[in-house]
Amino acid sequence: MTDIQETPVHALLTDGTTVRIRRAGPSEHAQVQRLYEEMSPENLRLRFFALSPASARHAAERVASDLPGYCALAAEYGGRLVGLAEYEAEPGGSTAEISVAVADQWHHRGVGTLLLEHLADAARSAGITAFSADALAENHSVLEVFRDLGLRVVRHFDGPEVHCTVQLAQDENYLSAVDARGRVCDVISLEPLLRPGTVAVIGAGRRPGSVGRAILRNIHNGSFTGRLFTVHPEAGAIAGVHAWRSVTLLPRVPDLAVIAVPARAVPEVAEECGRAGVRSLLVVSAGLDRDQAGALLDACRRFGMRLVGPNCLGLANTEEAVHLDATFAARHPGAGTAGVAVQSGGVGIALLDGLARLGIGVSTFVSLGDKVDVSGNDMLQWWESDGHTGLALLHLESFGNPRAFSRTARRVARTMPVLTVDAGRSTAGRRAAASHTAAATTPTMTRQALFTQAGITAARTIGELLDTAALLHAQPLPHGRRVAVVSNAGGVGVLAADACVEAGLVVPPLAAGLVDEVLSLLPDGATAGNPVDVTAAVGEDQLRRCVGLLARHGAVDAVLVSLVPTAVADATGEDLVRALTAATVPLPRPVVAVLPARPGRVELLPTADGRAVPAYSDAEDAARALAHAAVRADWLARPPGVVPVLPDVSTGRAKDLTTAFLGRVPDGGWLDPRTTAALLGCYGIPQIPWEWARDEDEAVAAAERLAGPDGRVVIKAYWPGLLHKSEQHALHLDLQGAARIKAAHRDLVARFGDRMAGVVVQPLAERGTELLAGVVQDEVFGPLVMLGLGGTATELLADHAARLAPLTDLDVHDLLTAPRCSPLLYGYAGGPAADVGALEQLLHRLSRMATDLPELVEADLNPVLAGPHGITTLDARVRLVPRRPHNPYLRRLR
Repeated sequence: MTDIQETPVHALLTDGTTVRIRRAGPSEHAQVQRLYEEMSPENLRLRFFALSPASARHAAERVASDLPGYCALAAEYGGRLVGLAEYEAEPGGSTAEISVAVADQWHHRGVGTLLLEHLADAARSAGITAFSADALAENHSVLEVFRDLGLRVVRHFDGPEVHCTVQLAQDENYLSAVDARGRVCDVISLEPLLRPGTVAVIGAGRRPGSVGRAILRNIHNGSFTGRLFTVHPEAGAIAGVHAWRSVTLLPRVPDLAVIAVPARAVPEVAEECGRAGVRSLLVVSAGLDRDQAGALLDACRRFGMRLVGPNCLGLANTEEAVHLDATFAARHPGAGTAGVAVQSGGVGIALLDGLARLGIGVSTFVSLGDKVDVSGNDMLQWWESDGHTGLALLHLESFGNPRAFSRTARRVARTMPVLTVDAGRSTAGRRAAASHTAAATTPTMTRQALFTQAGITAARTIGELLDTAALLHAQPLPHGRRVAVVSNAGGVGVLAADACVEAGLVVPPLAAGLVDEVLSLLPDGATAGNPVDVTAAVGEDQLRRCVGLLARHGAVDAVLVSLVPTAVADATGEDLVRALTAATVPLPRPVVAVLPARPGRVELLPTADGRAVPAYSDAEDAARALAHAAVRADWLARPPGVVPVLPDVSTGRAKDLTTAFLGRVPDGGWLDPRTTAALLGCYGIPQIPWEWARDEDEAVAAAERLAGPDGRVVIKAYWPGLLHKSEQHALHLDLQGAARIKAAHRDLVARFGDRMAGVVVQPLAERGTELLAGVVQDEVFGPLVMLGLGGTATELLADHAARLAPLTDLDVHDLLTAPRCSPLLYGYAGGPAADVGALEQLLHRLSRMATDLPELVEADLNPVLAGPHGITTLDARVRLVPRRPHNPYLRRLR
């Protein structure tokens, strides 16, 4: 069963209204009959092709009958049914007939489309691959719904009727269509929250130190363009704003209510706001327990209110038409183009202060707090659409739906830089690792995979985030990693060059012709090998022309200028810093300064061309910022990547194997060798030939059949739960001849006794590079595919890379090139190169297996032997546990 079949969910319509989607069943008879009875005659005719008094009754009986192969989903608002979508399939069939009905007053708000998305998800889970529907040719509305779903639709006209067949396979076109619909709904729902015309503050105390009073004062003094109210049981006035005793007594219903009451009172206040028609809530109150937070969210869902918080600093929108500062920060954020969303209020204050020091203004600031509703995904979609934001800064301690976040982020990152602080790097592993793959994957690796694939710039600290934001805000992106280092003192130039190389940049020697051009501009004694030492005698004009030449020349991609104050410059009145800011024509490549004598970590120096030069006090900070900019440029230059179509994949057979195993082992566990091999075989994953042997005679016979020209084999003990054979010395290698095979078998029996169910016999593999390839299903992030150095030292050396499935061709390329051992695959030091194409296929097939089977929680292929003639898996373990399918791209609120 899918989630929607067991637990109702809430989702947004195109006008921002929240509806509840749930399974409809026998108890729905009266509501369904009323839905149809209240329809206009014209809509009834379009739905049933004719008018009949019995139509409503028959439709209600159908929903109440609970037929086999039948599923009905209902959309309700305020406890009233507003839409219904149904399918009925023949038992064992793969096509289902569908129908959709929407209440008259709810047409053209996206109810039917939303229901069909959820119905299609339920159908896929039931093994249905296509919907069929009949409609009147004049029923343009329903035909448009089918056409705009994003799924492949075939229409066949037969007189006044149209027969439609809708293929349910999800592809990129469908997911993009769902994204587009979701973005429209989400942004509209956030309008009352982020662009309110009326705001009420509830809980602004009379004492000056209260949080609510601070927020009220910030709104009142911050030039808010709308109407401001406050609610207090004693009425009167607070901070110069007239107070009302209740939300229900306000002269206008607020778009936004700011709640700053004690935690125990929050659910009741939220309920009151919902009944009064308030459209959004900002809850700054802290200390809500699970029940209180649940009651708060329940009120928001029932009354269709979007919610920021609880336990947050507030929100601000500096747009000229809004000017809202609903925070208790000490200073109003300046207007600008940086969107900021944080979970921690303290981080929020630090980012706002840092941006203010840099002179970078803010478009929208939202402190998400406990992130019960509005999330980083919502804010990315808002910034994408608001027409004001050009730089997105995030601090997220958790991810509610990382797959949806990743899709949104990689789309938004194409239009603006998206930066985050990678918080929580020191967290221990999710659980005790049961396999090498699980041991190697950590929360840090998982988050970094998400950030890398989505094009998010991930900094390690707030300072590094601001360093990078300053560069991306003020300078063009580099086209590569080559940096020219210019300095007026040799020592600081060397330190700057070291910092660049350590950050992953390149400081290449300059060509002879360019060296001559540079030296012709500089004083005697200058050198231009890179670093370029302009000497302490350099003048302002000389430095300006030198930097301009390098920034315009194609030999480098960025220029880093490190300057220290000298008595020479003081004596001549030269201002070397001014040489970096005097250009009247924008330079085509980024220029950054390192000024060790400056007290601040980073500042933006305004330039004559209207830009700014970021100036850092430490070369390492400048180099890291340049490296982040280079990574972003690389990401933007790459195509999005495609998930290839794989031949010879038996998804149905794999699901049957999974179902059969979990039928025998309801709690799940590790597959036996035969089932493991069968499951891998469904995806065409190459395995070394092997046979099962129950005793020493069967082992000898198997060895005779499997042994290569030299007759050498390997035997491995097996029993349920055996994971690391090498650690337990549960295998014998390089065996030749019946006597040695029997002796090895007797040794295993003597040491492991009745625990051992049998042995696996394999031919001795040829030499090659030993790799670890595997899958781990993260409960939050979904399947993660990993590749790295394998063999017995895999955990010791920890040389691995990971990406979230499904893998595109570019993700696979990254997996092959990211580990430190990757040169071994390409013929390092004259060694044989591995069959990289076969490795690519292996990773794609692991990715497909992981996305097909949510029950697959671990797959550990170690070692995978990679050589010039292909690859083969020498040992594999797979663990399955019962899990419901979960579609991360289905439109629903948290």
